[in-house]
Amino acid sequence: MRGVLSLALCLGLAACGGGGQEPDGGVKKPKTSASSVIAPGKPGEPAKTLSPEDAESAKKEDDRPNTADFRYVAMMTTHHAQAIELSRLAPARASSAGVKALAERIADTQGPEIDAMKGWQAEYDPKGTRTPKHEHGAMPGMATQAQLARLKAARGQDFDQLFLRLMTKHHEGAIDMAGDVLGGGNNMRVEEMANDVVAQQSSEIHRMEALAKG
Repeated sequence: MRGVLSLALCLGLAACGGGGQEPDGGVKKPKTSASSVIAPGKPGEPAKTLSPEDAESAKKEDDRPNTADFRYVAMMTTHHAQAIELSRLAPARASSAGVKALAERIADTQGPEIDAMKGWQAEYDPKGTRTPKHEHGAMPGMATQAQLARLKAARGQDFDQLFLRLMTKHHEGAIDMAGDVLGGGNNMRVEEMANDVVAQQSSEIHRMEALAKG
């Protein structure tokens, strides 16, 4: 994710020798009293020497969200909301205890994640001017209205199988979205949220595959 500054600490070296002379007879070099930080430049550009304060400032500046970060948070908030909508159908319709438990887990974990993403938006884009508008169809894995209607009408094993199929596709879409922002985003908190999505939803996909096989 983002072009993070690769920082190498360059320690000052104290010259040694006596009487202002080096052992080889050369002039004694001045002592460097402070550390500096070497920041490699972009391709074709020389490296820069920064003070520790400037290096810290550069790191903070580099963490500023970009368009990919804002787009991911906006889309994933809606994506999670549909996952919760699907999951809340399970208690009254599913026949499998495993499906019910999985649905409960999805709702319980993705609800707080939505709260975290809304908190991030409130901090970085309180007026909503940088959060892009989007359509459901632009998000991978989203169930269509027709699929939602079918799921709501299903009961027992028919519900179980359709739920697992739709939710697996939904999770795969979320992982794709997380991969996109990990490759193009620039904010550390968004990176952490995306990594959590990949880890958690990959695990749940394996669980759904096992449930589908019976």
